[in-house]
Amino acid sequence: MTTLLVVKQYIKNFISKYEVYLKPLMKLILALASLMMINSKIGYMHRLDNISIVLIVALMCSFMPMNFIIFVAAVFTVLHLYALSLECAAIALVLFLVLFLLYFRFSPKDTLVVLLTPMCFVLKIPYAVPLTMGLIGTPASAISVGCGVIVSYLISYIADSATALSGMDTEDIITKVRYIVDGLLNNKEMLLTIFAFAVTIVIVYLIKRMSINYAWTIAMIAGAIVDVMILLVGDLMFDTNVSIIGIIIGTVFSMLIAKVVEFFAFHVDYSRVEKVQFEDDEYYYYVKAVPKITVATPSKTVKRINTPKKRYSGGQSRR
Repeated sequence: MTTLLVVKQYIKNFISKYEVYLKPLMKLILALASLMMINSKIGYMHRLDNISIVLIVALMCSFMPMNFIIFVAAVFTVLHLYALSLECAAIALVLFLVLFLLYFRFSPKDTLVVLLTPMCFVLKIPYAVPLTMGLIGTPASAISVGCGVIVSYLISYIADSATALSGMDTEDIITKVRYIVDGLLNNKEMLLTIFAFAVTIVIVYLIKRMSINYAWTIAMIAGAIVDVMILLVGDLMFDTNVSIIGIIIGTVFSMLIAKVVEFFAFHVDYSRVEKVQFEDDEYYYYVKAVPKITVATPSKTVKRINTPKKRYSGGQSRR
């Protein structure tokens, strides 16, 4: 454990020392990953599905605010859908405008969540998002997570229905719009996932704020169980055809990710808990103090050993 704490301190010192360079680099990686995943999923506009354009846009995003990456990802999505169908692009544009209004109104600081949620769906570990945001976010983070879930299912649904949409008559606009809207509104799996993630975030947030030992670990376990139970019960009620094995395996990996987040964000020593009681003229105070676990990185000391110089006499020895 001491070794891990030393490694953690080294990482924190490295990040604080080179933060000026690491922030643009992380933005570049995030923008590059987002745009490449969009191109791989719905790369209908071949001009955008070009690594040179993706690199140029990602480099531009690395020097812009984080929310600019969301804007660029939305523009790429709308343009790709426009190449497939004007109706798809119009519906996606309206949906993005509504989601942006909700996002900027309730949780404008959760930029990473909106971007990472679709990525986690692609990587088959979406359950890490509600557990992590319950630990480091607030209940309002459910709005950002819900936006990410809707975007994920929108892209997947249009990608799966591309053949059917292409086969419809270009003049039959109402049929296309109704087909897309009905597909989204009647997607019980998407609605169930949004509900399960929202409940999980709230439960994890409430438990981790309790004054009990190992509150974060208990919150993770409780949140994971609640998330799995809601998804399984919803599958029985609405026949969403979710993969039970996939849910269990994904939840296990998600708990490991959440545990890593806990290690870096909230690592305390419950063996040295102290309870303090004091009062003033109006209140009695009962305080529980839990010390953080901190270690100092070992510093290297270099010792110089100076060999004594030989002294020679000026005269020559006589026999």
